Amino acid sequence: MAKDLFVSDEVAAASSLGRQMLNKVPQVTIFFWIIKILCTTVGETFADFLNFNLGFGLTLTTIIMGIAFFVVLYLQFRATKYVPGIYWLTVVLISVFGTLVTDNLTDNMGVPLEVSTVVFSVLLGLTFLFWYLSEKTLSIHSIFTRKREVFYWLTILFTFALGTAVGDLYSEQLGLGYLYTGILVVIIIGCVFLAWKFLKLDGVLAFWIAYILTRPLGASIGDYLSQPKNNGGLGLGTTITSVIFLIAILAIIVFLAVTKVDTKVKSDTAETKQANGNKKNVLTQTIVVLCMFLVGGIGGYVWCSNHIAPPTDSAQTTLSGQLTDFVKIESDMLNHVNSNDFTSAKKGADNLEHEWDTAEPKLRKIDGTTWTKIDGTIDSVLAAVRSSNPDVNKCKSALNNSLSVINGANK
Repeated sequence: MAKDLFVSDEVAAASSLGRQMLNKVPQVTIFFWIIKILCTTVGETFADFLNFNLGFGLTLTTIIMGIAFFVVLYLQFRATKYVPGIYWLTVVLISVFGTLVTDNLTDNMGVPLEVSTVVFSVLLGLTFLFWYLSEKTLSIHSIFTRKREVFYWLTILFTFALGTAVGDLYSEQLGLGYLYTGILVVIIIGCVFLAWKFLKLDGVLAFWIAYILTRPLGASIGDYLSQPKNNGGLGLGTTITSVIFLIAILAIIVFLAVTKVDTKVKSDTAETKQANGNKKNVLTQTIVVLCMFLVGGIGGYVWCSNHIAPPTDSAQTTLSGQLTDFVKIESDMLNHVNSNDFTSAKKGADNLEHEWDTAEPKLRKIDGTTWTKIDGTIDSVLAAVRSSNPDVNKCKSALNNSLSVINGANK
């Protein structure tokens, strides 16, 4: 009987080992977090590169990246084990696609970032709930079934979409800026790490908090590096920033493929025992963390609205008289385009983007619907003028359309 018990344990151990070897995601090492942030940054800058620099526009960019993402996701599902190249390419593309989903909701459909934040938070929470109810675990050390992999990638998509909404809400709409948003996220991630290290915060819970927060962190880094200096960035541009980070991602993927440091078998037995023995404790921790983020998020939103965003006259209910500077900027750009002086026109585009982003908190408070409509026309102007090979007629059409909308709102 003892022999049978030994054999049974040995078989179970072998089965566990086999499942670990077939795990479809990498082990969580320092390289995991580095490449995750790099992928997130590329998601922000590469989407802007296709949209503005190549002049594809938001809709076409979304279609192209959506097709690319689903093709690579299909390859990821077809793989029978973790393959660094396929896995991280999927992460890069889902970061771009997740960013574009939120951007489309905001720019094309006029959905407020506050609504997007709430909706994606609920969707992410429901995904976690159904994942746990179905599999009794949220650990990424056990992604070796098709169902768990579906839950995993659905979670990743919602984290990117949510991170984009939260990052844009605080850095742009509330005027916090890319640098300060990034610093704030780093502080929160640091607190989560310390809580896990010294206060026995559940490892799975800490992982997913950090994973969600790396999205606005990466986006803030991307915007800070790529945006013009007069817009609060370093002025590297989306092209240079995307190339730098794509090369870094490729170098790390090659390193991981050669060394296989992220495929070392890591037993999750201890993790499973801890989860089973402390379910009540983990539930309590989860509720406490959710309450903290809810209070902090709402409190931060109210504080930023009242202190960082420029105050507005309560009697001001329309944008009438508030858009004169933008009429002048776009009129000057139109003159440059008519003279085929695209160097000056592109400088005007940088100035237009800077002034528009600076005025966003104030103007959006006055009339969010009209602001969203104008923002869409300005995006078209920026895409047309900043194209690597700008078309005169497209630039004129975009500028005339935007001027028409702005003048109509400014009367």
